[in-house]
Amino acid sequence: MNPGVLTPADSQSPRHLSAVAQCGLVIMCLLTAIAAIVAGRSQSATASVTGFQHIVQGTVPQFVVRCAFSHSATDDPIVYPGDPGASHRHDFFGNRTTDAFSTPDTMLNTDTSCQQALDTAAYWAPTLFDHGVPVVPQGADVYYRPGPQIDPASVRPYPHGLVMISGDAMATEPQSTKFVGWACGSGGDPQVDAPICPPDAPLRLKVVFPDCWDGHSLDSADHHSHMAASVDGHCPAGHLVPVPQLQLTVRYPIHGDGHDLNLAPGSMLGGHADFMNAWDQAELASQVKLCLNRALVCGVISNKAEDVNRPLPSRS
Repeated sequence: MNPGVLTPADSQSPRHLSAVAQCGLVIMCLLTAIAAIVAGRSQSATASVTGFQHIVQGTVPQFVVRCAFSHSATDDPIVYPGDPGASHRHDFFGNRTTDAFSTPDTMLNTDTSCQQALDTAAYWAPTLFDHGVPVVPQGADVYYRPGPQIDPASVRPYPHGLVMISGDAMATEPQSTKFVGWACGSGGDPQVDAPICPPDAPLRLKVVFPDCWDGHSLDSADHHSHMAASVDGHCPAGHLVPVPQLQLTVRYPIHGDGHDLNLAPGSMLGGHADFMNAWDQAELASQVKLCLNRALVCGVISNKAEDVNRPLPSRS
């Protein structure tokens, strides 16, 4: 017998069968581990889908409102209602009557700086300063979309009187660019630091609001907890009502170098924005139904020169 040759009898021996079984078990364990790692990475990547949508306009349902700059004031009718001058300085867009005493009811049927005459809601953001001088914004673009991976047919209009704040005015560390960031032009992705922008794509502040509502509260003590951001195409427990994901983009006439920029109340880290729903409610419901629920693109704001897709230097 050749000692190097496995005979049929040997192949059926308990020792050989045990070795084969062990080898098979090792292979199965390796395959299971690899599959778990791949699934975990995939789930982690999917679960991170929230906030700012990295898209090209026209590829997801939306309607858009373009608003001129209205006025500036040290008022905030959400955080300091009825207390004029108590807030840091804000720039207001939309409803032209907004002040410390404003409520959604008082703003109905009043004048607006928006091209959509029935959008009498109020939008505001902190004033940007350059070398200590207030910068007059060129205007604001307001995008209404389903949240990332949210079923468009499930989106419901904001109720009359809903208020929202996104971002932290008192932030001392960089905020997540999923919700607050600086960019160049309409097509730039948000960054922590304000980049040095080219003349054909000037500076923007982009703020994304949460897209899930608790279904009953128009506000909350901290002005945040009645709202939540969707994750992986679903609204979290306690905030089960999908509402439009609002993105406010404030346009500034800032480009090139040589600027010394600061936001009220004093830091470029404190990007934030506020919203008070005083739309003509029938018109808002119509826009949501006709555009978002039917997954249609109802308007695009894009200057091809502003669709920045190139490395940009930072001011930091």
